[in-house]
Amino acid sequence: MKKIFAILLALSLLLAATAFAENEVIKTDKTLIKYSKSQGPYTELFELAIIPILEAQGYTFEVVESSELLVADQFLQNGEVDVNVEQHTAYANNFNANNGGDLTPISVIPTVPAAIYSANHATLDEVADGFTVAIPNDASNTARCLAILQKIGWIKLDDKVEISQVTVDDVVENPYNLELIEQKSLTIPAAIQDYDYVVITGSIVYNAKVNESYPALAQEDILDHLILQVVVKAENVNTDWAQAIVAAYHSDEFKAYLEKENAPDGFWKGLWWIPDDLK
Repeated sequence: MKKIFAILLALSLLLAATAFAENEVIKTDKTLIKYSKSQGPYTELFELAIIPILEAQGYTFEVVESSELLVADQFLQNGEVDVNVEQHTAYANNFNANNGGDLTPISVIPTVPAAIYSANHATLDEVADGFTVAIPNDASNTARCLAILQKIGWIKLDDKVEISQVTVDDVVENPYNLELIEQKSLTIPAAIQDYDYVVITGSIVYNAKVNESYPALAQEDILDHLILQVVVKAENVNTDWAQAIVAAYHSDEFKAYLEKENAPDGFWKGLWWIPDDLK
């Protein structure tokens, strides 16, 4: 029932967003935008590249620190902040389904792919029977990391289950008898030596600097529901300030920033995957 509710809620929010899109921009006198900030590169990119564009238009900003994305979404739902830029559609839909929320994605933004790493093995070819693999324990990121394991042929998932909703219970083939260990994402990098392989999302990789010590052995194919988004409450989708944020991400100024700073010798060193809409 929870999955059915999540699907229906996602459809209703999509219809609501479409309805908003057909309306004119709602003019407000709002110039102060409050945004949440958890650990990760997404808000850093917002602060370095998007805020300067919007400040030139007269907007000011106030950051509200949050311990994790769930808390950031609670702040957003409760109106303590106006926007966050740290989640994909699947996570927002999962939050809405479990919390009666109406958080609505309004624009794709650059994304850091999830990937598989190891402190104990140099290649994926070293996989053997009974190896341990750590994966995140939050629903949407569990699913995307299981998808990577399926991509590299280590498991097979039940194809009757929507890929964004799969859990370890949906593993129908496990030829290596892998022990899939779910734990909180933030704790995985510190325990990387304890597992044969770990699968970690991009923000966790960036924060823990895992990629500076270990190469990514395989990366996810980023599906539409896993692309990071600008997220606001449904009532704010068509406000002038929300649409100004969208426009900033689609601006020539932002494209120029990415071309320079996401280059191999730039500040981000090629960290970002750029959606076609932003190219």
